[in-house]
Amino acid sequence: MSRQVYINGSFFAKEDAKISVFDHGLLYGDGVFEGLRSYGGKVFHLAEHIDRLYESAKAICLELPMSPDEMSDAVNQTVKANKITDGYVRLVVTRGSGALGLDPNQCSVPQVIIIADSITLYPQEYYENGLEIITSSVIRNHPAALSPRIKSLNYLNNILAKIEGLSAGCIEALMLNHKGEVAECTGDNIFLVKGGELYTPPLDAGILAGVTRNVVINLAKEHGVTAHETSLTKHDVYVADECFLTGSAAEVIPVVKVDTRVIGTGKPGPISKKLKQLFAEYARS
Repeated sequence: MSRQVYINGSFFAKEDAKISVFDHGLLYGDGVFEGLRSYGGKVFHLAEHIDRLYESAKAICLELPMSPDEMSDAVNQTVKANKITDGYVRLVVTRGSGALGLDPNQCSVPQVIIIADSITLYPQEYYENGLEIITSSVIRNHPAALSPRIKSLNYLNNILAKIEGLSAGCIEALMLNHKGEVAECTGDNIFLVKGGELYTPPLDAGILAGVTRNVVINLAKEHGVTAHETSLTKHDVYVADECFLTGSAAEVIPVVKVDTRVIGTGKPGPISKKLKQLFAEYARS
């Protein structure tokens, strides 16, 4: 079936879904977005994603044209219209069509775009055997310039790091912050296991407050695994017993090598596998 794309209250066939070339989302990356998952036809932690969308919009002075409840309803309508059970939803809000200048006051009403489709971010073999990643030379955005907690349409920071990873033969790359501390990967949050306990960078390391990240932290605590949100260095990564990444699209995926250093035994570790299983059960419950 042809995918149906939601734009400002109406559905359009994928081939007919269009916005203006003068939209500031296209011209300047001026807008915000969310990536969500659907399990069994139900959008996973929809309320948290909608809250984050509105926070991102407020941070860039973008007034959304719908209430949070209306936005949630539009997401659910899009999932239903595309008969999505287990899939992915991309919710985008642009500043709207405007003049060839930076002034957002020259823009028309914001454009709300919702796409629902299937997704396979990583091949299954990586979930079973683990990823190999590198540390990118591209640092995460300085929070004083553009906070990484804003999920904006300007993703060049992440894309440049992704290109560097791909050039090295890795499909993901680790990014450090302006202090040289571990921040996050290009599209996922990072976790380490050391001595049976879980470690992940805090929000003030310059990371996105990941919805899946929060779920995994809570699942760990509920099942007797102590979780720490603390500053980490590359040294901590290299000497970790285990490493894994989390994200809405990636879910939970183990990492077995970083910058050619083998992590732990070089295979997905017991806590990584346990949390991967717990998350899968929780997401589909």
